[in-house]
Amino acid sequence: MECPHLNSSVCVAVDSSRFPNGSPSSWCCSVCRSNKSPWVCLTCLNVHCGRYVNGHAKKHFEDTQSPGGGQRRCEKQEKERTQHSVCMDCSSYSTYCYRCDDFVVNDSKLGLVQKVREHLQSLENSAFVADRHRKRKLLDGSPLNSKLLKDSGAASALCATGLRNLGNTCFMNAILQSLSNIQQFCCYFKELPAVELRSGKTAGRRMYHTRSQGDTSVSLVEEFRKTLCSLWQGSQTAFSPESLFYVVWKIMPNFRGYQQQDAHEFMRYLLDHLHLELQGGRNGAARSTLPQEGVKLPAGGKCCINGTSTVVTSIFGGVLQNEVNCLICGTESRKFDPFLDLSLDIPSQFRNKRTKNQESGPICTLRDCLRSFTDLEELDETELYVCHKCKKRQKSTKKFWIQKLPKVLCLHLKRFHWTAYLRNKIDTYVEFPVRGLDMKCYLLEPENSGPESCLYDLAAVVVHHGSGVGSGHYTAYASHEARWFHFNDSTVTPTDEDTVVKAKAYILFYVERPAKPGAEPKL
Repeated sequence: MECPHLNSSVCVAVDSSRFPNGSPSSWCCSVCRSNKSPWVCLTCLNVHCGRYVNGHAKKHFEDTQSPGGGQRRCEKQEKERTQHSVCMDCSSYSTYCYRCDDFVVNDSKLGLVQKVREHLQSLENSAFVADRHRKRKLLDGSPLNSKLLKDSGAASALCATGLRNLGNTCFMNAILQSLSNIQQFCCYFKELPAVELRSGKTAGRRMYHTRSQGDTSVSLVEEFRKTLCSLWQGSQTAFSPESLFYVVWKIMPNFRGYQQQDAHEFMRYLLDHLHLELQGGRNGAARSTLPQEGVKLPAGGKCCINGTSTVVTSIFGGVLQNEVNCLICGTESRKFDPFLDLSLDIPSQFRNKRTKNQESGPICTLRDCLRSFTDLEELDETELYVCHKCKKRQKSTKKFWIQKLPKVLCLHLKRFHWTAYLRNKIDTYVEFPVRGLDMKCYLLEPENSGPESCLYDLAAVVVHHGSGVGSGHYTAYASHEARWFHFNDSTVTPTDEDTVVKAKAYILFYVERPAKPGAEPKL
């Protein structure tokens, strides 16, 4: 929005001596000393934490609005009340006005907002370069230090960026971090050109926020692209995905508010809406539906969801064959269903086993879940099949086959189920492979697949911690350049494969293993 309070509230000169030391994204709140979500007041340059931490930035504004003694004139009182209302996020550099209660896209007459923004960016870059130089010096110095840093992953962690929690948004952060480590998918969006969304008197100015641009001018693809570009570039320790979250609110009403949401449901909505926007330039941002070089679309769009294929269906899209047989007359019915992920039940015999070493007996494996999904089953009384030959509902059997495997196989373990009026969590540990998941035995025509085309390697894991879908916390593990990381909102820590395989996976992302040179292509 165009804020009318900038000229009275933004009254600071860019003076380095008035700013705290260190990188702006790690500045501490002057009240509670928290370094999460720091905001700087553009009137007095005091730093306070955001409303999703302890809310001292908002309280600073509210305290300045209380009428004090000795105010002789109404004009002076009103002037003081208009001050301290504008602050800037020290990580994303977006500007917010508490009096307008919205994000700001314009600047003061003297351009002071942009000057502060550029100064914060300069401080952040200088701190990052100094930190990288210090770590590089340690690596190049003592052999012992070099070994310790390399073993802990510090060399690779230089470029890892966390995502700030905006208020129970860990479900979104875990999915975004996972998708950012699906290289073929991520690279496509990062290589897209930026899109100008504004028109009229705000045209030509740099866009930092799309919150006030209206329903027809937001682009999920554009905000998703900007978020992915901010991850792994190494310029900050944590990025605030506010602009993306606002667009999510605009086009996905189910996710409005700050209550905990289901990460799998969010992933499906996100992929579906990215697909729709890429198909037809939805929400004001025209996009080519063809991926960049190196991302090949399937011939004829066979695995496409709702029309023309896009990079979403090209990478995540597979095809299931649903085979139903009438047990009375033997009539067989087949249909093909496209999918972006497979939702797998955890077999009932394993549902009481919570940890890998809890009790003797077999451990539930991912193969058990896949077998349960593809095994022949007899439909119960509530799912009777309408046989076209018998002309009525009859007892029948159903079986799934995979007709086409995707490049990235997304497997969702159904850990939440309804019992009476409650949705309970199945906390069973499910063993899963890190390398060499073989999907050949689940294919409709395995003889048409090459020896390497059905093998998948793990790229990312989303984990739900807690007891219920509406509570708890989501984190993600992901592999980047052959090294594993744990993504817990704004915190990113190197980890190892042994830790990853112990996780109680909720969503697993497997990437198709590249075919060996000279191998026969997939038919």
